[in-house]
Amino acid sequence: MTQTQRPFERRRQPITAKEYGPDPVDVHVGSRLRLRRTLLGLSQEQLAAAVGVTFQQIQKYERGSNRVSASRLYDIARVMGVPIQYFFEDIDDRITSHRPTQNLPAQAGITDIPRAPFEEDPMKKNETLELVQAYWKLPLDEQRETVLKMLKAMGRRD
Repeated sequence: MTQTQRPFERRRQPITAKEYGPDPVDVHVGSRLRLRRTLLGLSQEQLAAAVGVTFQQIQKYERGSNRVSASRLYDIARVMGVPIQYFFEDIDDRITSHRPTQNLPAQAGITDIPRAPFEEDPMKKNETLELVQAYWKLPLDEQRETVLKMLKAMGRRD
């Protein structure tokens, strides 16, 4: 063997869902998809028709058993009226620490890349949407006014 040739390096076998189950990130994205769909009052069939897939495919996305491609996620986000980052909100180390690929960057010698700070816009949180929906479901103007005053007062206590 010459010096320019590398000794045989064993390639890493692809990590498959059969071995480890669905990736926790895919499951999280699917649960955010299901949450947004139900908040909008859309059926799986309606969403499927709007993005050009079968309702079974939407079921698989929601379970995390099928990954959503970038282009499909873009289409889904547009139909649902949210930015793509919505599907990744609330993801944290508890979710990502169970990924079978979490140690691959270190194994590849990539360890010192600084993480960019992620500042979450509270207006894009699911909790904000739920609060606004609950507020507008109050039947009387007086009730909404009372709830608004209460929330403002509670916010001033901090």
